[in-house]
Amino acid sequence: MNKCIFLDRDGVINRDNPDYIYRVEEFEILPGVVEGFKKLKQEGFLLIVITNQSGIRKGIYSTEDMQACHDHFQQVSNHVIDKFYHSPYHPFYTESLTRKPESLMFEKAIAKFDIDVSKSWMLGDKERDLIPAEKLGIRGILINSHLSSKKWPSVYHMAEAVKLILS
Repeated sequence: MNKCIFLDRDGVINRDNPDYIYRVEEFEILPGVVEGFKKLKQEGFLLIVITNQSGIRKGIYSTEDMQACHDHFQQVSNHVIDKFYHSPYHPFYTESLTRKPESLMFEKAIAKFDIDVSKSWMLGDKERDLIPAEKLGIRGILINSHLSSKKWPSVYHMAEAVKLILS
């Protein structure tokens, strides 16, 4: 079985914006992300992105816009991400079990990649990112967040998250 780092996208990989990030020129990769991910890959972790992208359903941007940002990150990082899962839904328009805090995107990845949840982690900048992971027995870390939590460790930078995971 494989060990995995599940990753939220906005606020973990790239700088978040409440008005959505969907243009490559606005996709600002956070400091230490690429280096941290490469270190985790060297330690044998799969890297899988689990991201809500409700701007697609709202008609703000297209799946192609989102994919261009993912392709850009893959190019910059030498294709370090093993798989991107996204949920384009928004509860105002339609409910979906894929949208976090539900767990279907995680379950699909676990089945496809034969993931051992007891050796895996989820990095998110919001508690809703960590709730589905917790339901499935995956440890969580709040990262780049100003939230403090009694449930999950909270770190400010990717380097701190990598250190915690590898300790």
